[in-house]
Amino acid sequence: MDDVVSHTEVTPGETGAGTNAGDGLLQRQSLARKYATEAGKVEMHGRLLAFQVSEDEIVELCDGLYRQHQLPLKIITAFDERHESGFFRIMYIFGLPDEEAFLAPYILVEAAFPSLTPKLHEASIYERKIKSFFGLEPRGHPNPRPLILHENWPKGIFPLRKDFDWNTRPAEARGVFQFRKLGGEGIYEIPVGPVHAGIIEPGHFRFSVAGEEILLLEPRLGYSHKGSEKLFETLALPDKLKLAERISGDSSFSHALAFCLALEDLCGATVPERVDYLRVVFCELERLANHLGDIGAIMTDAGYNFGGAACGRLRETVMRMNEALTGSRFLRGAAWPGGSGINPAAESIRDARAAIAPLETDFSEVMTVAEQSGSLMSRLKNAGILSPAIARDHGVRGIAAKAVGLGADARADHPYAAYRKLKVNAVTEKQGDVFARFRVRIREVHQSAELLRKALDFLVGDEKAQDKPCADASPLAPAFRKNSFAAGVVEGWRGAIVYLVATDSHGAISRVDVRDPSFLNWTALGYAGQENMVPDFPLINKSFNLSYSGNDL
Repeated sequence: MDDVVSHTEVTPGETGAGTNAGDGLLQRQSLARKYATEAGKVEMHGRLLAFQVSEDEIVELCDGLYRQHQLPLKIITAFDERHESGFFRIMYIFGLPDEEAFLAPYILVEAAFPSLTPKLHEASIYERKIKSFFGLEPRGHPNPRPLILHENWPKGIFPLRKDFDWNTRPAEARGVFQFRKLGGEGIYEIPVGPVHAGIIEPGHFRFSVAGEEILLLEPRLGYSHKGSEKLFETLALPDKLKLAERISGDSSFSHALAFCLALEDLCGATVPERVDYLRVVFCELERLANHLGDIGAIMTDAGYNFGGAACGRLRETVMRMNEALTGSRFLRGAAWPGGSGINPAAESIRDARAAIAPLETDFSEVMTVAEQSGSLMSRLKNAGILSPAIARDHGVRGIAAKAVGLGADARADHPYAAYRKLKVNAVTEKQGDVFARFRVRIREVHQSAELLRKALDFLVGDEKAQDKPCADASPLAPAFRKNSFAAGVVEGWRGAIVYLVATDSHGAISRVDVRDPSFLNWTALGYAGQENMVPDFPLINKSFNLSYSGNDL
């Protein structure tokens, strides 16, 4: 049995009866066996329950967890553990919403692993990433093309293996990427990007069209790949947190918070109640600012400039609230493991609370006018329809999923911070078109306003308002469990953000895997573009508004 400081394993016969710890071990073991009857030794890693499965069993087991037990797949990732065990570990993380925990079957492999994709399509992009970055072959994968790393990256060099030096620049290769081809008389291709007008990030879109109708659309990303996961292996803890804030700049706080939640689970830390409410405030301000910006941008792309200008003005109001509360318009520096990096002044909190009602009233008046515009509504409705089946198969998250009736929301399914007390219900629509995604954002603006009122009311009335939350993470580092794992999940404004953090035998962070919702949602964008006209694509793309940087890592 491994050192209990690292994690605790439970095997049949090791009951630990008569102790609270033993009772907890049995409860966790029972929980794992509820979903995986073949689970042998169960390893307790805080809220993450791991157990080894053979290669022959992993596909059937994961398919059963997903379909029979309807457990949501959070992430599939790999770890290079050859220096310790001689193997790579591939871990499949499923959420246990009712228990606020995670189930993590894993396999140990040397060079290849069985592909889950033929059974569960959502696994496809994770397995392609593992192949690209670790060099492990997913046997039976229907589309094992490289992911993120481009054709100028040399074959046989895998950057997330431990023997790859982060400071190395490989020789440039001369490969060729093959886009999907669609034949037929009158069908031609339109290449768009990767360089775009304005400040948009780089991404290539290849359209196959007949006239102006889109028959096939394939996005290609990776142009802003920056080696973030490798950098997490090398930086000091405060710099790791800064890196998390910069994975996707418009989601700085949510990314940093997901990382902090994983770190806090690794050391069993709890945070003050005041910090829990501050985290809700910062999360909802981030959501509010981005939704207002997107609602306005969608209206602008549809030619309705009044709505775009009005929402831009409202977004600026929220950005100034962010700066007044934290000193940063993007809420950087506000998330910190074990506490909060910012303790806003009481006056700033009162001002923010007083600003919510006028902001929401102003927004409602703008939307009342906008929704009476027949030209605007005609552009939004029935454009860029995404079917529930495609959304489900590709594991789509957040706005795009809620717009087809899939109501997953980490604030409700895996409540964190003060969301445990505030109780959030996912906002959903049914149509799956641009208008549905537009409506999800509008309704979430009102939801965020209500959550902000409740959280700020608590902070205004908090008698301990002058107590400074923990702002020093250094005491946490020695307390990290050794040879352990932890997951942090936060419902960012685009959808669920997942961080999986691993430690080595010294308790140092050895691996950080990040999954922005854009990583999954980009795979479905092409389906929403089909059977639409080419000029409608900018509007469809804006209604998803996915992060290039959050995908490329």
